[in-house]
Amino acid sequence: MTHWLHTLCFVALAVSGAGIVLAHPRFYWGEGGYFDTAAAFVLPFAVDKQHTGWGRGVHFFAAWVVVLNGLAYVAWGLATKHFRWRNYGVTQRRAYLAVVFLLFPLVVLNGLTMSPGITTAFPWLFTMFGGRQSARTIHFLVSDALVLFAIGHVAM
Repeated sequence: MTHWLHTLCFVALAVSGAGIVLAHPRFYWGEGGYFDTAAAFVLPFAVDKQHTGWGRGVHFFAAWVVVLNGLAYVAWGLATKHFRWRNYGVTQRRAYLAVVFLLFPLVVLNGLTMSPGITTAFPWLFTMFGGRQSARTIHFLVSDALVLFAIGHVAM
């Protein structure tokens, strides 16, 4: 059940994230960044701010469902020794462990870092990622890696 809930929310996150990126397809490093500052990289999309409102709402809701669902999955996996994965090859095990214990926690932490309220309460997040714009850039890149993993996972 956690697997399919995660899949549904992951699709919602990918679609809403695309809507958010279309509102500002420029990525920066550090704290500052807007259309009049130099970008680390720019996606070749026209700016479209029509999807920002619903995109952020859906993204925020789906993200919290993924966090709670992911915690349930990890608790179940540890309790049942699911993470031994004897039937998987070394490459598959490493990929799954990287996704579950590295990429997902990383995408959640830098997602939280983009919230001024969270970084006020936990300033170490801000320091860890080098600023809000750096967190956004890392969030985008890690999300891309998760999408590629999901495509490969479904294909297998």
